[in-house]
Amino acid sequence: MVATRSDRSYETQTQEIARELIQSTRNKSNILGRMRDRVRWDDKVLDWAMSNPGLRVQMFRFIDTIPALQSKTEIARHLQQYMSAEAVELPSALKGILNFSEPDSFPAQTAAATITKAVETLAYKYIAGENIAEVIKTIDRLRKDGMTYTIDLLGEAVITETEAQDYLQRYLNLIEQLTQKAQTWKRKEGIDRAEGEDIPQVQVSVKLTAFYSQFDPLDPVGSKEKVCARIRILLRRAKELGAAIHFDMEQYQYKDLTLQILKELLTEDEFCTRTDLGITLQAYLRDSYRDLQGVIDWAKERGNPLTVRLVKGAYWDQETIKSEQNHWLQPVYNEKAATDLNFEKMTQLLLENHEYLYAAIGSHNVRSQALACAIAEELKIPSRRFEMQVLYGMGDKLAQALVKRGHRVRVYCPYGELLPGMAYLIRRLLENTANSSFIRQNQEEKPIAELIAPPEVDKSKDISRNAQIDNSLTGNAPIPFIEYIPAADTDYANKRKRTLAQKALEKIKVNLGKTYLPYINGEYVETDKYLDSVNPSRNTELIGKVGQISIEQAEQAMVAAKNAFTAWKNTSVKERAIIIDKAADLMEQQRHELNAWICLEVGKIIPQADAEVTEAIDFCRYYAREMMALDDGYNYDVAGENNRYFYQPKGIAVVISPWNFPFAIATGMTVAALVPGNCTLLKPAANSSIIAAKITEILIEAGIPKGVFQYVPGKGSQVGNYLVEHKDTHVIVFTGSREVGCNIYAQAAQLQPGQKHLKRVIAEMGGKNAIIVDESADLDQAVVGVVQSAFGYTGQKCSACSRVIVAAPIYDIFLKRLVEATKSLNVGATDDPSIQVGPVIDASAKEKILQYITIGKQESQLALEVSVPEGGYYVSPTIFSNVAADATIAQEEIFGPVLAVIKADNFDQALTIANSTDYALTGGLYSRTPSRIDRAYRDFEVGNLYINRTITGAIVDRQPFGGFKLSGVGSKAGGPDYLLQFLDPRVVTENIQRQGFAPIEGT
Repeated sequence: MVATRSDRSYETQTQEIARELIQSTRNKSNILGRMRDRVRWDDKVLDWAMSNPGLRVQMFRFIDTIPALQSKTEIARHLQQYMSAEAVELPSALKGILNFSEPDSFPAQTAAATITKAVETLAYKYIAGENIAEVIKTIDRLRKDGMTYTIDLLGEAVITETEAQDYLQRYLNLIEQLTQKAQTWKRKEGIDRAEGEDIPQVQVSVKLTAFYSQFDPLDPVGSKEKVCARIRILLRRAKELGAAIHFDMEQYQYKDLTLQILKELLTEDEFCTRTDLGITLQAYLRDSYRDLQGVIDWAKERGNPLTVRLVKGAYWDQETIKSEQNHWLQPVYNEKAATDLNFEKMTQLLLENHEYLYAAIGSHNVRSQALACAIAEELKIPSRRFEMQVLYGMGDKLAQALVKRGHRVRVYCPYGELLPGMAYLIRRLLENTANSSFIRQNQEEKPIAELIAPPEVDKSKDISRNAQIDNSLTGNAPIPFIEYIPAADTDYANKRKRTLAQKALEKIKVNLGKTYLPYINGEYVETDKYLDSVNPSRNTELIGKVGQISIEQAEQAMVAAKNAFTAWKNTSVKERAIIIDKAADLMEQQRHELNAWICLEVGKIIPQADAEVTEAIDFCRYYAREMMALDDGYNYDVAGENNRYFYQPKGIAVVISPWNFPFAIATGMTVAALVPGNCTLLKPAANSSIIAAKITEILIEAGIPKGVFQYVPGKGSQVGNYLVEHKDTHVIVFTGSREVGCNIYAQAAQLQPGQKHLKRVIAEMGGKNAIIVDESADLDQAVVGVVQSAFGYTGQKCSACSRVIVAAPIYDIFLKRLVEATKSLNVGATDDPSIQVGPVIDASAKEKILQYITIGKQESQLALEVSVPEGGYYVSPTIFSNVAADATIAQEEIFGPVLAVIKADNFDQALTIANSTDYALTGGLYSRTPSRIDRAYRDFEVGNLYINRTITGAIVDRQPFGGFKLSGVGSKAGGPDYLLQFLDPRVVTENIQRQGFAPIEGT
């Protein structure tokens, strides 16, 4: 039975209570207090942020940086750089404080001290203390004011198993010290006792993700096992001490798994009778009302109430940005009024089911709290089953007014050091200074009638964007053919999609071992030789057998391509684009099966395989639309003369694709050659030939004509060389090793007998990619980014980080966390959802990587090497420290999970080290120093530079990919000029005069 809300209205009582509460927060003493406080620098910071949006952004960016800065000089330098942005209009007081020329001067030091003190004062408005002793003082003060509390340990990211264990231990210590202190408290009616029932005097709030560093919705079973093992320890100890535990809700991607874990855990025999536990729901989520209905039904079955803390949500900006970047439906409401309305509906549903769930209404909106009061009073809800909650430092006056009305008020009190608490502080500042903030509007004394009016939602604004995305994903509305709409990666937080992924793996596993034949001149052809493709995770598992063409068959393919070229060239661009677009549609339909093939044949974990399929789809759609645009050509007409600039295909393209991106790169190079009108031969890497066979099947089903595309697997040193050297080859597209790429370049330069053109070579040949981490970096972000960049796909991406160059002052702490984070990764077969690091591609690659590891042990210090499974081509994620910039492992491409950590004395040296190799593919910088970010723009010599994010995972159109120096030659894949490499430009000029006259335009 689904819980429902009654049609009862509480509006009249809500309005009355809201007016009473607002009047209480606006008394004269409050106004005088605010006037008195305005002279303080911390309030000036808030005033500036509220008055100027550009200043608000830069100010909060600067504040976020402060804890990482090592001196007043650095603080002064950063303050000046952030405040000098063009978009910032500085108030006179701030101009005065910035009036210094050198950051180490006395005025600069004074400015740094002033602003630092202001930020610390701001932080401690919202943070209950740096340590437990300070927290206990805060609790004593709250209890004196008639309020109770819940304590949250600050810290945004648990990225290592050591940190997860430490998180548990800190909470165990916290509840022990708090319960010891509680023994000195006299129980107070309302906060410690209600309706004759004792209420726990100690409550703490915890985050599920902090109990396991690899918490992942794709791995619900493994995540639950790891998390619950630690939570059970906490719950047992809390019961012994009489402490209550409340579970917070975090980002949307963890919501369903969090609810699933808690529902299962809290119905275990050991915990099902506990009523001192709680969970959190966020009303800004579109599916939160449904979630509450589910929790009520579950609570009825459980038989013992627990608490639901209802909040609006703290990650709106993050959720919105993430959904837009991934082209997902937005999980949050677009309009604040929609969130407010949903909060009210959920409040009513929760309170009307108070016999099954205790309610904790968390809001600083007076109307929201007034509605809860009205419902509680109308239904005569027992005081044990209902309380109000506010954040420490946010709703002080409202809390006092609620206490005065006789309600239990619990204050959510974060505690901890400023550095881990900075992200929390920024969220509070954003909330306080937002135009839509109730607190801000009330402080500005907006008319009471407007503040307490029922929320009104403009549904067209709130759903329009999601409706547009939904239509594009489901085909409910036509999309103009010329418009490029990127594909979306699979959101594995969605249970249905996880199920589809699992079923696809099961389906593919029963179809292993088949034979795949070359496709020449519109037919699959038998061959004399076959190659076994095996699963690198389990090297005795045969994925399939692939026929290898002979030189004679390679010649047949060339003849077929040459014969098909004229008709394909003369096929309209729109017809060619439609075929490629159909291929993209088929890829989307077969996404989960394709993911499974990639996972099994080349050893990629499913999310990385999925991102590759997305990229392939994007290549198809992007290049199809780019060619449609190029087909228009250019006109430059003058009186009596027409000039036409247009393109024609070059001829025959040979695509030699790699095994590390066997679907995305092979597809991208192939369709980039096809859509301009070139006939194309695809010779895949031996290790990924079955995936290339799947591309072939898709192109055939999409309608590619006979001879236009051909699948020609074969030995590179024979068939590959033959095709490269062939006189009828016009374009060679290669991704692979530097050695092979340079050989191709040299071979292509040789004019063959009968050859009447120069061959175009497009070659991507790898990199020795570096990430710089300076003193101002967010280390949580930097460590995670380096680990993902270095060990994603076992370090086998051409864009992978193989060097991290770290500023000397933070070198040791960064290295320690890097090692622990890497140690926390799970290594194993990639069809296991708990795995982050799989095998390398084959025995030869493994042997070569192990040789480099041996060299690394001789020339530097081994910081990490872990045990790995048997039965596959596994290599330990390996970290070397104290690596010299010119060491072998710092200069040569290794193409495996080996990371060199190099120390730099200053930023100039870091850039010099980064630029010291033969390659220039990708690079990264983690820094919050504007001048260094600007410097990296200019001087970091790479084709793709990523700032404060991972350096892998380029996205078509958004981040066209490719490098220079010995990383390759050619335009960037997925960029606006990539197709030009497959075309020859032509100009036709026509004199349209006849006997001294010419047509007049428009006649």
